[in-house]
Amino acid sequence: MKRLILVSGNSNIELSKSISRYLDVPLVDPHVVRFANGEIYCRIEKNVRGADVFVLQSICSPGVNDNLMELLIIIDALKRASAQSIIAVVPHYGYSRQDRKVNPRTPISAKLVADLLTVAGATRVITMDLHTGQIQGFFNIPFDNIYSSPVILDYIQRELITEKKIIEDPVCVSPDSGGIERVRHYAKTLKCDLAMIDKRRIAPNVAKAMNIVGDVKNKDAIIIDDIIDTAGTLVEAVKALKDEGVRKVYACATHPIFSNPAYERISKCDDLDGVIVTDTIPLSKEWAQVSKVKVLSVAEILGKAIHCTFNDDSVSSLFI
Repeated sequence: MKRLILVSGNSNIELSKSISRYLDVPLVDPHVVRFANGEIYCRIEKNVRGADVFVLQSICSPGVNDNLMELLIIIDALKRASAQSIIAVVPHYGYSRQDRKVNPRTPISAKLVADLLTVAGATRVITMDLHTGQIQGFFNIPFDNIYSSPVILDYIQRELITEKKIIEDPVCVSPDSGGIERVRHYAKTLKCDLAMIDKRRIAPNVAKAMNIVGDVKNKDAIIIDDIIDTAGTLVEAVKALKDEGVRKVYACATHPIFSNPAYERISKCDDLDGVIVTDTIPLSKEWAQVSKVKVLSVAEILGKAIHCTFNDDSVSSLFI
């Protein structure tokens, strides 16, 4: 008889608990401890022999490297405990921005993480909104890229457009050329126009918005991206859109990395009306004071993906 077991790391406990409640499957404590020198040790307290084990862990801050190492050690422990399959459910895939060589003598860290997960013993990986789709090709094991768009689009249509009518004439905006496919899907669903910001990245975490491609004047803009890190790109985009005559500006992103100085930039940006993110990465307590930030849960859609995977059903059917 097939058995589904959920094991959670420590990077995003609240999301793991929400997934556990949705699936009505208890979380197994991997009993992770750290030695005095910082080394990670774990012991799986439940018999997992012959079971299908789903390991829930985001590769995110705080302690992005510790969270990655913790994930690898849990997977190795499960492999040595004779689990039938080990599916790494990684809501935020860390190091995804280093997906190619942009300069000589630089690493492709997204590929390195893929190799580490495979060698550790993962038999499948489920993640959400990869920074670039090509990362899927770094794996020689099955890989599922889940989309947060159903959750975010439902909120926009229900809360901002239909019920409260906060947004009346929307235009979906991509902050750069790389996200145009993502934005096209949002624009098609919302039945609105799209635009793009011509951006120049002059240094890591430093971007400069140059020109707006598309008609945005007297419209309500919805900036759509996969991550918000330092919010530098976001603030530049808001300024560029306001200069072009946009009435309201909302931003959507799956992964709220929110590194310094994101808190100061977002909280003090008066032209930014709202930021919609998901709980793939847990937010620090200070963000509860920023009323313009709305956090949506992706526990249900990840739970559905886990259920489909366990029952050998189609995961892509969730987005049709």
